[in-house]
Amino acid sequence: MSVTETEQVQIGDLLERIRRLEEAEERRVEKKNKLTIIAWGGDLDRIWPTTILASTAAASGMEVSVFFTFWGLFAIVKPEVRITGENWMQKMMSVLNPGSAKRAKLSRYHFAGAGPAMFKKLAAEHRVAPPEELLGLAKDLGARLIPCQMTMDLLGLKREDLIDGLEEPIGAATALLEMKEAAVSLFI
Repeated sequence: MSVTETEQVQIGDLLERIRRLEEAEERRVEKKNKLTIIAWGGDLDRIWPTTILASTAAASGMEVSVFFTFWGLFAIVKPEVRITGENWMQKMMSVLNPGSAKRAKLSRYHFAGAGPAMFKKLAAEHRVAPPEELLGLAKDLGARLIPCQMTMDLLGLKREDLIDGLEEPIGAATALLEMKEAAVSLFI
């Protein structure tokens, strides 16, 4: 049985496709049963979903890492810490951001402070744990809570300004590696 010229071209094309698929398979990153959240928002309506998802994923057996950056970093500031930083701009940023999940504001419908109070009351009536409790639960279940070193430097926050039990601060490159191996990555 002889092979025609057309069949030889088709076989060559098929072999080339197989080669490319094998190369792609070698470069493929194996995803873990892992959730990585980039927590950039410091508003209550961003902190709450972050802590709910992190604690739920950890409780269901997923590996969890939450990278707190920019305004999201204020969610892990100790409640008693008010003014941080070394210069007037850093100090002003700390005054404008309430610090800690407990004092977070809503992104909308703040109503001079009544909005967060109403939201927290509704949550309590529906047995939804507050974010600060969910942060502790996530941590207890093995979630890695990771502050952003660059944002800490930018805002004048020190390690002692943050809640206990956090991982060592990392930068964006390391956060990207966390996301690369995660089956689920969220930006909240």
